[in-house]
Amino acid sequence: MFELVVLSGVLALVVGGCICVVWAERGGPRWVRGVAAVTLGLSQLVRWLARSSRTSRSGSGSSSGSDGDD
Repeated sequence: MFELVVLSGVLALVVGGCICVVWAERGGPRWVRGVAAVTLGLSQLVRWLARSSRTSRSGSGSSSGSDGDD
């Protein structure tokens, strides 16, 4: 039950952040632009962490040269 509450909270934050990004693109208030900047920064961080995780896993063993990202 606790996991469902946490997951619902994280989902609400993600959806709210996406809404703020769209609103900021249309010229929203200052606090919306701040939330949008934080959301975009966190998305860059998550992408970087995913990329570095994928790189460290594929570099440790023999690879066929294809990781399925085509």
